[in-house]
Amino acid sequence: MEAKSSILSAPKTLWLSLSIFFASLLYLYHSVLYKLVLDWWHDPNYSHGLLLPWISLYFVWLKREELARERIGSSWWGLLLVLAGLFLFLLGWIAGELFTQRFSFLVVLYGGLVFLLGWPLARKLLFPVGILVFTIPIPYVIYNALTFPLKLFATKMATNLLQMVGISVYRDGNIIVLPSTTLEVVDACSGIRSLISLLAVCTILSYFVKRFVWKVVLILSAIPVAIGVNVLRIFVTGVLASKYGAAPAEGFFHTFSGLSVFMISLALIFLIHHLVKER
Repeated sequence: MEAKSSILSAPKTLWLSLSIFFASLLYLYHSVLYKLVLDWWHDPNYSHGLLLPWISLYFVWLKREELARERIGSSWWGLLLVLAGLFLFLLGWIAGELFTQRFSFLVVLYGGLVFLLGWPLARKLLFPVGILVFTIPIPYVIYNALTFPLKLFATKMATNLLQMVGISVYRDGNIIVLPSTTLEVVDACSGIRSLISLLAVCTILSYFVKRFVWKVVLILSAIPVAIGVNVLRIFVTGVLASKYGAAPAEGFFHTFSGLSVFMISLALIFLIHHLVKER
């Protein structure tokens, strides 16, 4: 369908269509979204999900002038996306698999925007909708497959660093054995939590980077930063534990070190962003 008007002068029928679409979307996905919000609230790995929808709306607001100038049309490709999303929802519902159902919500949402608003306008909404993928917890099969090698790698590297500074230590899998105590690098200390959050942050910051290649560099930088800083955390904990026993690996210090590590990671990510944003 040929574009006829901008979003500011859109006919009432379009606003009615959008209202019906969003109401239908919420009706179909209300239980899926409710469980998703509960995961954001209770799972520390995805607490950033409480913030990302507001960031998505912020990017829509940033694009408000572009959106106002863009002509509204329609695209039947959007209907195909909606049907594909609904098929994913059906598969996820039959299999009892939440990730597929949650991902299908984004596919149906974006497909509806393409169908009702047209591709030129919907293309400007691709990034705000796309970053919402980071709000969806990955399946625990994949989560566990990533966590195990990450914590083994972090344990090995931290042990090597401890030996380099002259501390008597040896490693047994994900366990660091010191003369005065034993440290176990559990899933929460694997670095996966920081990695997921940093990937979201880097993707958001990549919006403000000009060249595509540097966008990719920024996003991929989340991996070495998350892993490297987590190794540093385990190393420092090991140094303190060799002198003061298990106390530095427990309670307040353990929580504080986790927050400190994430703040250091954010500082490094913002530094990398500053270096590449104008290139």
